[in-house]
Amino acid sequence: MSDPVGKLPSELDQLPDRDTEETAEWAASLDAVAKAAGTRRAEYLLRRTLQHAEAAGLALPKLLETDYVNTIPTSAEPEFPGDEEMEAKITAWNRWNAAAMVTRGSKYGVGGHIATFASAAWLYETGFQHFFRGKEADGSGDQLYIQGHASPGIYARAFLDGRVSEQQLDNFRQESGGNGLPSYPHPRRLPWLWEFPTVSMGLGPLSAIYQARFNRYLQNRSIKDTANSHVWAFLGDGEMDEPESTAALALASREQLDNLTFVINCNLQRLDGPVRANFRVVQELEAQFRGAGWNVIKSLWGSAWDELFQLDTTGALVRRLREVPDAQFQTYATRDVAYIRQHFFGANAELVQLAGVLSDAKIAECFHSSRGGHEPRKVYAAYKAALEHKGAPTVILAQTVKGYTLGAGFESKNANHQMKKLTIDEFKDMRDLLGLPIPDSAFADGQVPYGHPGANSPEVQYLNERRAALGGPAPARKVKHVALPAPADRSFAPLLKGSGKQEMATTMAFVRLVKDLMRDKETGKRWVPIVPDEARTFGMESLFPSAGIYSPLGQTYEPVDRDQLMYYKEAKDGQILNEGITEAGAMADFIAACTSYATHGEPMIPFYIFYSMFGWQRTADQMWQLADQLGKGFIVGATAGRTTLTGEGLQHADGHSHLIASTNPASLNYDPAFAYEIAVIVKDGLRRMYGETPEDVFYYLTVYNEPKVQPAMPEGVEEGILKGLYRFNTAADLAEAAPAAHAPKVQLMASGTAIHWILEAQKLLAADWNVAADVWSATSWGELRRDALECDEALLRGEVRTPYVTRALEGAAGPVLAVSDWMRQVPDQISQWVEQDYTSLGTDGFGLSDTREGARRHFGVDAQSIVVAALAQLARRGEVPASAVKEARERYGL
Repeated sequence: MSDPVGKLPSELDQLPDRDTEETAEWAASLDAVAKAAGTRRAEYLLRRTLQHAEAAGLALPKLLETDYVNTIPTSAEPEFPGDEEMEAKITAWNRWNAAAMVTRGSKYGVGGHIATFASAAWLYETGFQHFFRGKEADGSGDQLYIQGHASPGIYARAFLDGRVSEQQLDNFRQESGGNGLPSYPHPRRLPWLWEFPTVSMGLGPLSAIYQARFNRYLQNRSIKDTANSHVWAFLGDGEMDEPESTAALALASREQLDNLTFVINCNLQRLDGPVRANFRVVQELEAQFRGAGWNVIKSLWGSAWDELFQLDTTGALVRRLREVPDAQFQTYATRDVAYIRQHFFGANAELVQLAGVLSDAKIAECFHSSRGGHEPRKVYAAYKAALEHKGAPTVILAQTVKGYTLGAGFESKNANHQMKKLTIDEFKDMRDLLGLPIPDSAFADGQVPYGHPGANSPEVQYLNERRAALGGPAPARKVKHVALPAPADRSFAPLLKGSGKQEMATTMAFVRLVKDLMRDKETGKRWVPIVPDEARTFGMESLFPSAGIYSPLGQTYEPVDRDQLMYYKEAKDGQILNEGITEAGAMADFIAACTSYATHGEPMIPFYIFYSMFGWQRTADQMWQLADQLGKGFIVGATAGRTTLTGEGLQHADGHSHLIASTNPASLNYDPAFAYEIAVIVKDGLRRMYGETPEDVFYYLTVYNEPKVQPAMPEGVEEGILKGLYRFNTAADLAEAAPAAHAPKVQLMASGTAIHWILEAQKLLAADWNVAADVWSATSWGELRRDALECDEALLRGEVRTPYVTRALEGAAGPVLAVSDWMRQVPDQISQWVEQDYTSLGTDGFGLSDTREGARRHFGVDAQSIVVAALAQLARRGEVPASAVKEARERYGL
């Protein structure tokens, strides 16, 4: 007997066959069907068997791709609960005003996008009328990630419900006057409406997954009941090519986030042309999501296709739909019926016969406009099925026509993403198609009018009634401020008093501080430690058994280190978010936690700690998203600087994150040198972000892995620490080898670990060269610059203010030499406001593998190099002989 499973080796060969005769009978049956009814019938039976097995819960590999048809047939659609005619009128007004707003704005050259919302209008309207929960109901409502290019449609809806005025519509993309509307969802620009920035494509889907996950985190930690909150992410099929869009699909499936639905508007077009010109993006996405463990619902065809599928008794139509590439189908949407009959139905005799009983009108309707995403009944069925599905997230693949209802000049055209306006005649055609009561006289001035049925119209009343039933307007951002009490001073005391003779890196100092703060009875539970793996690198393993690592499953295994004090403990109510090797995922976690105060009315205090090189450089776009979303929290760049991480080399050596961070207006950037500085900064950060008058800022702190003795805090330096600069000591404070009273003077300024280099240089200058150096700790070059810029702006208003850095250095004798473990551009940020002669040393160029000493000598920032640079400054001023510079280089082997 031949092998019933075939000749090719398979994983099945490794499994015992308890009944080879039965196996052979199944194989023979399949052979018989193929021989008698054809291979297509055999393929059909196999697919139906696999689908049945999956539905029955049998542990079989999933069928990754199904036929190019709707998941929910018309016969299985639930009863539609709304007034279809009324909802069609509302949608028509919103379509009109979205197009009118962008067209009217085009005369100012500000642009805008029309075609995206035109294709997705019913995807949004069905949700607004029947599904999306507002914030006035119990809980937090739903979280809506609106596709950025669809924002005109959301503004149009807000105009209809009275939240946006006609004047604001006319100020679309013209915000400087204070009464405009931002181009896309930007919470910082329109904080009462938008919750989530989404137009940096790819970040929306990534953030939506981690938002749904953070909702469960709050639920499992008993901080907020989020059981009724659902996350809806509206995405474009082209957007799914961004790596961030699909980076966390497995996480959503693994954690069974059935509180999450992706709605992908498959209009088959990206910005320049087809998403998959020679392929089928819907089928590709289905396989990708099903393979990742998602529930997939396809809503592809409108009800006009029902007749065609009923006539398809041989499966020829379904097979043809599976083989036609997207670019060709896009062409069908723009060509006449004769072309469709020839090029689509002419593919084989079975299709020719099917087309013979179809009218031209039916073919035109099917191929030009009838898509699942354009029919509220089909969208409603998909959304209802998504909410009812348990145990996995759902993706809805809704097929639409890009530019739908905008006329032949827009629909399915490759260039429609860049088309910013309709002509008056095109608007009149659109009016007639939508059935809107807008007379020709309304166009008398050559301008397209806005349309509104009236505040007391049946349409507006219906809209408001539906939103009231669902918990109020949406989207909407509502913040009810909850001030957090300041932690007890005892949490900060250990860092303020120093480490005595014990050495401690500032990374460890920060972790110890947070560990103490997490014990605070009032606010301890609100801390959210986030790390993309390598928690042990940052000394955080001590938090594992006490705080626990969050897992919705808890710990289903016995950890290998269970008998150790700091064992790896996962818990359903765990506090730590240990994301694995994904800085993008950790940042998405951080953003969700940072904005919980607005999303859920529950302020959380996240700190995200990471290798500093892999923060701003890798995920700066998400830092910008965080700022736009008005997030609050602590970002901690650990193992900072270009020379402190010994041996790791170029791609681990961060000398520029503070430069990138300085570009973000919401980021307060500190490079503390000592543990007590960290305590002062964190304490003030808690006050500024979570106190009685909270600010919409976040903190970036860099900390180092270089153990040093941590001094106690000198008296009276708190203001300087927070403003960015204070004098740590003077030359007169040196216990040994103090310079003569009239010795040349220099001011040495440093941030972070570089403070130790200039302290050593201070001693060398005194002992070897009789130069008196004062040492300054520059905790924040960025805050010094920000203050100085504000003073410059005040001067334009007639206010005379002196920058803090200028005042702090007033009267300081001699030149200033600034040193850091960063590029010179970082300390050079303040140079123009320093009245003394100013120069800097830094670590410009690529990093390299070496010892700390070797790397610092390479970059010319070690103590000896600082001495030579200081002498060179003094020599230029004539305060030391020029020969001293050469002598110093030779003495120190430079």
